[in-house]
Amino acid sequence: MKHAAVRTVSLGVVLATVLGTMGLGIALKSPCASGNWGDGRQYKQLCYSDIVPLLGTEQLTGNRLPFLDPCRTSENNCDEYPVLTMYLIRAAAWVAIPTVGLGEPISQAGYERFYYANAILLAAAAVAVAACLWMLVGNRALWFALAPTLLLYGTMNWDLFAVALSTTALVAFAARRDGWAGVLLGLGAAAKFYPGLLLIPLFFQSLRDHEPDRSVRLLWWTVGTWVAVNLPFAVSSPRGSSFFRLNEGWSEFFRFNATRTPDFDSGWYIACDLWHQCFSTGTVNIASAGLLGGVFGLLWWRKAHRNPGFSRWTLGFPLLVVFLLTNKVYSPQYGLWLLPWFVLALPSLSRFVAFEVTDVAVFVTRFWFFGAYTGVMSFPQESWFRWALAARALVLVWCLVGWLRSDPPPLALGSRGWRRLLRSDLAPAAAT
Repeated sequence: MKHAAVRTVSLGVVLATVLGTMGLGIALKSPCASGNWGDGRQYKQLCYSDIVPLLGTEQLTGNRLPFLDPCRTSENNCDEYPVLTMYLIRAAAWVAIPTVGLGEPISQAGYERFYYANAILLAAAAVAVAACLWMLVGNRALWFALAPTLLLYGTMNWDLFAVALSTTALVAFAARRDGWAGVLLGLGAAAKFYPGLLLIPLFFQSLRDHEPDRSVRLLWWTVGTWVAVNLPFAVSSPRGSSFFRLNEGWSEFFRFNATRTPDFDSGWYIACDLWHQCFSTGTVNIASAGLLGGVFGLLWWRKAHRNPGFSRWTLGFPLLVVFLLTNKVYSPQYGLWLLPWFVLALPSLSRFVAFEVTDVAVFVTRFWFFGAYTGVMSFPQESWFRWALAARALVLVWCLVGWLRSDPPPLALGSRGWRRLLRSDLAPAAAT
């Protein structure tokens, strides 16, 4: 069947749009960039960002090297992020406050420079994601570029760094550069846990295509890259213990996440609050893993029963959604993980808009709730927050139903994929 020619949105428009969205998001956070939060502005003005307080709690002043130099005694966690994220933060601190020594007070100007240094890095990550999506799906890259989730959470934490690595890995996989896809997934997993999960759908996509060699290459490059990045820190011993004993600083990320209790945004916290009691953390960990495996497996089986030849790479979407719904932590910025997958694996505008509306509702009511909880705002908002969480969860379940019924095209760059990115004029191209 012949389709009429249409004009696609140029890469220049997509990049300008994503930079505009990130610029608005940075402006939204700017009242909090100085670290002067004594008036509760982080809740009243909805400008909270993890970047500002973590400059101090992660002990990133002076020349302390995460994992290699021990943290000073503190009531806060230190070196709690994976290796690549910690060194991205470390690099931003070197640029922003090179003359501030460890333990010395940080000025408001120092906090601001640190926030904006990270914001520039994260804006570059958002540009990379938008460019990758444009190469894969063209116009729908604007969904990501215009997403309120990107505006609100783009500079709340460092998740965009991992999102950029995982999305670039999808482009490499589509271009049949399996080694590079594995390297990028491994780097993503070294920055944040979730890109490692995406090895599953890509591994089984190659098996479905009767190309087991691709699966093996992807597996080995992913695991090998993660090990290569982490091993030097894992076996280093700043406390003088045996060489073969894991570095306690490096293992803090795993220890912290294994022992933390359900977060405010998770279904587990709401259930515990409603029942006025909760399971032990260990029980929640086991139950979360069991629910993730069981529900994801059921969705996979149901999809394969309906359409045996479905594209296995799309399993990334239900895998991440089920992980977020069953995990004990659903930090606000985790919504960024889903944005590329809405664009790629569930091209339903109505479902995407519904998710965005409920994600914004969670953002607003969450910080109103925290404002009331900490006493800086006078009116209670906990019930609103719960209703927003429930609405977002229902929308995500509706999206899973949509994924079961949809048949996205294969993951491919198309005949103009690389040429689009390399065009010197960035002009719109005709598509048929």
